[in-house]
Amino acid sequence: MSVTIETPNIVSRDEWLAARKKLLSKEKQLTREGDAIAAERRSLPWMKVEKQYVFDSPTGQRTLADLFEGKSQIIVYHFMFGPDWKEGCPSCSFIMDHTDGAVVHLAQRDVSFTAISRAPLSRIQAFKKRMGWHFPWVSSNANDFNFDYHVSFTREEIAGGNVNYNFDLTDFGAIGEEAPGISVFYQDKSGNIFHTYSAYARATELGMGAYHWLDLVPRGRDEDGLSFSMSWLRHHDRYADGRLADADKPYWPAGATGS
Repeated sequence: MSVTIETPNIVSRDEWLAARKKLLSKEKQLTREGDAIAAERRSLPWMKVEKQYVFDSPTGQRTLADLFEGKSQIIVYHFMFGPDWKEGCPSCSFIMDHTDGAVVHLAQRDVSFTAISRAPLSRIQAFKKRMGWHFPWVSSNANDFNFDYHVSFTREEIAGGNVNYNFDLTDFGAIGEEAPGISVFYQDKSGNIFHTYSAYARATELGMGAYHWLDLVPRGRDEDGLSFSMSWLRHHDRYADGRLADADKPYWPAGATGS
């Protein structure tokens, strides 16, 4: 698809350079603000994880402590893949396309990574094989982990109106029973586990490197006029036909249509 930008602002090199330097000043300020926010994020207080969670993994049942794989820090991606879904969420898959190759680099900084979903392990493994991914991915189908970290909701909660998502009461009924998120945990030398951070909704965009590339080009993300911002996304093996296996598209807002 190629679309012409109808009214570009064409200027001399000197005018272009002046405008670019003006923007550069703002970009540097944004970088400094980002550094300050990252430092504040690392300084948040911690909560001890008292509950025991056991997950289904390809090597058998594993506890949350086991998922650290000898590291002191772990990043958990709450991957939207409901118990009855045929495939994982396309937007979450977009993030994992960026993450799969990063896991080995995270390990060099004492950080483990895993995705966690409520789908049965057999469906997770089949979908992971189809996508060609290698990152760790376990099932929370038999525990309350997703509910405790506010990325899954019961039908009764949704029917009741607002649910607790992104640290506020939200009308999530238009979306469904699953939501995206990121959670971070720390394990000390005594084996105690602490919850240090969670982020939801658009905060997960930090894992979408392609979006950052798109933000550089003249047309940007080019999502104006879509039924919702990410409706253009497909699994990386489905751009040719655009097919989604779940007819009801449980990972899309209610009533949304494709790009």
